[in-house]
Amino acid sequence: MSIAYNYLRTRVRTGAIVANYNLLRRHGGHVVPVIKADAYGHGLLPVASALAGAGADAFAIGSVAEGAALREAGFSTTILSLMGPVVPEDDELVLARGIVPFIYDFGQLDRLAGLAATTGRTVEVAVAFDTGMARLGFVEKDLDRLVGRLRAIPGLTVRFAVSHLATADDPEAFAFVEEQGERFATACQALVRGGFTFEASLLNSAGILAIDREDWPAKRAGVALYGVNPFLGTAREALGRGLVPAMETTTRIVSVHDLPQGRSISYGRTFRAERDMRVAIVAAGYADAYSRSLSNTGFMWLCGRRVPILGRVCMQMVAVDVTGLTEVAPGDVIHLLGGEGPEAITANDVAEWWGTIPYEVFCLFGLNPREYVREDGGISCPFSLLGAMGTVFPAERPRRGRCLSRTPEVLS
Repeated sequence: MSIAYNYLRTRVRTGAIVANYNLLRRHGGHVVPVIKADAYGHGLLPVASALAGAGADAFAIGSVAEGAALREAGFSTTILSLMGPVVPEDDELVLARGIVPFIYDFGQLDRLAGLAATTGRTVEVAVAFDTGMARLGFVEKDLDRLVGRLRAIPGLTVRFAVSHLATADDPEAFAFVEEQGERFATACQALVRGGFTFEASLLNSAGILAIDREDWPAKRAGVALYGVNPFLGTAREALGRGLVPAMETTTRIVSVHDLPQGRSISYGRTFRAERDMRVAIVAAGYADAYSRSLSNTGFMWLCGRRVPILGRVCMQMVAVDVTGLTEVAPGDVIHLLGGEGPEAITANDVAEWWGTIPYEVFCLFGLNPREYVREDGGISCPFSLLGAMGTVFPAERPRRGRCLSRTPEVLS
């Protein structure tokens, strides 16, 4: 968490993450939760704790240091580092903390081999192959040299063979998924011929839901773990049915006032009222990871309905239209993400208005102070910095009355 001095609160339901994990496990195989990037903004340690309690015996994280943080917190599960060792300090952490790194070039292999020989320690690795993403990994022309090099390193164990799908969430591009699968099979066969025994891991969230392959048992569950259906809006949408969102983000209303017809609001005068309106000024802006691209585009959730953003999103404030709602007052809670009923705002909704993907919504909203919903329904903030800084704005303020709605015609 890095944004501390604001009124936003991101609430995480770890029980929902566990429910999604159990849903994905019903597809078989060894499901490895991906909790990189602070568990997609949901919180590395609380998410890992909840999933370990549900039976998860392996986690995939990003940097080696993130894996070391899990070890220091007492996790003894298998930990895969998807980025692998990037700097020499990472090499030392891999061996010292027993982290299984993705290895995708010969330089990494040479460094680990040298360090293992010097320290007398053994190392487990996940050998990464580039089957079509063109980011990281060994390619087909490397296979003979790679197998020879792996066999020549004492104390090295190939724990996983891995690659990553580029288009698994797009039913129209599944031919490329098949092409990647063929390339991955070729790489795995080379390792088998070299005498290595390992778990093959190719499937991501979309792959888990759509592909049944027993020869790829280690399945890396990413965005679906946090409640996003990777097939939303496609012919395969039903495959992700049952996933439940785990994050909501709220803030507070700062002021409520009238906006007469013809008056503009916010910087640049990009919105002018076409009728008499009632507006609320909300404590959220791009300093709080609430994107300026939501200006005049996005919605928030208040009193059971979506209220549109008016004008530009500022650094710490933005206006919304609350015409027709009464009993709205400064200090009231308003949802940037979440809410109840059919008008609740999903990560996909915010992403569409924002011009991005749900991953970015989670990662950025997760930078705000987080609260966690306990099994008994209570709220805890065990990983908040606010306790060390003084006053904490309360999680809820009792409403003075019901949030009622009237038609704009009645108010005018």
